[in-house]
Amino acid sequence: MTADDAGSGTAEEREVLDAAAPDGAVRDTGARESAAAEAPGDEDQPDPIALRLEQLILGAERRYTPFQAARSAGVSVELATRFWRAMGFADIGQAKALTEADVLALRRLSGLVEAGLLSEPMAIQVARSTGQTTARLADWQIDSFLEGLTDPQETGMTRTEIAYPLVELLLPELEEFLVYVYRRQLAAATGRVVQAADDVEMVDRRLAVGFADLVSFTRLTRRLEEEELGELVEAFETTAADLVAAHGGRLIKTLGDEVLYAADDAGIAAEIALRLIETLTHDETMPELRVGIAFGTVTTRMGDVFGTTVNLASRLTSIAPKNAVLVDGAFAEELSRTGEAPVSEAEAAEAAAAAEKEGEEPPSYRFALQPMWQRPVRGLGVVEPWLLSRRA
Repeated sequence: MTADDAGSGTAEEREVLDAAAPDGAVRDTGARESAAAEAPGDEDQPDPIALRLEQLILGAERRYTPFQAARSAGVSVELATRFWRAMGFADIGQAKALTEADVLALRRLSGLVEAGLLSEPMAIQVARSTGQTTARLADWQIDSFLEGLTDPQETGMTRTEIAYPLVELLLPELEEFLVYVYRRQLAAATGRVVQAADDVEMVDRRLAVGFADLVSFTRLTRRLEEEELGELVEAFETTAADLVAAHGGRLIKTLGDEVLYAADDAGIAAEIALRLIETLTHDETMPELRVGIAFGTVTTRMGDVFGTTVNLASRLTSIAPKNAVLVDGAFAEELSRTGEAPVSEAEAAEAAAAAEKEGEEPPSYRFALQPMWQRPVRGLGVVEPWLLSRRA
């Protein structure tokens, strides 16, 4: 059955469509309703320029209703709706708004399931993770990138009219760049996974997780203008992202006044934390910073990290002094084990004396650790934090 003659469907399929359609949407329950849905009502007609932009970006015209797209792709309407929602798109009832690309995407995802390469829940997760990531990217580019390029406006032209030729020129280049970055990131992520010690560690891995938090940010939001606050947040996120990447960590996410990063090596995580504080301390426009780091087993899902280690890092951040780094005992032990920091200054002195006596070079440590008072941490019991600093 072709897409064009699949408009009626069974009663069961129509019930699925009715459930998926939002309030007020036209439902495909008969010839009269179907014809009305396709009739060109003035209030439902999209802006001509917006429609041209959509067709330029998608590379195809609107052709299918969701029901027709599902039938053409050879999948159930229910599964197509689940994929659509997972990608982050709103229900559209039975409006004719989908293209050949939408049909092809459904075929690809369902084909991976049919071939046994992905389970259906995993395919839904792929759709959701891709949709969430690209939605943020698209919003950022429209809000910041294109807005800057189309300002100031030319006389007699709207911003949308100016955007069309810019999108036409930029879209192929941005698409190629997106694929390049994705492949690079995929190669890096694959490399980290294959270096895991065993199959369990591939999923539940031991990582250093750090939170960096701007101090008194809430107070700043009351004092600064919106534009100034936006510039401060952007500067902080840019600085953090650059430092994390430059020193071999991975930026997990940004939360305005806070960034979350991870590293396979405790020494890398420590260096990032201290560099962040040192960099922001020399920037008079930036507030003070505090960082908390924990080391342990971490569960990774959809690019995010979860577990007790992450929670502990967050709690350490909340109790860290200004412009200081607090770490947990496991992180301190890992630094000592790898020779990045002495267990204590007494041990460092003994090692130096022994090396001098033997005519050898004394051990060289990058970091110093100072034990702090034990204290209860909400939800995690009593912990003994350590103050991390550079070794003089």
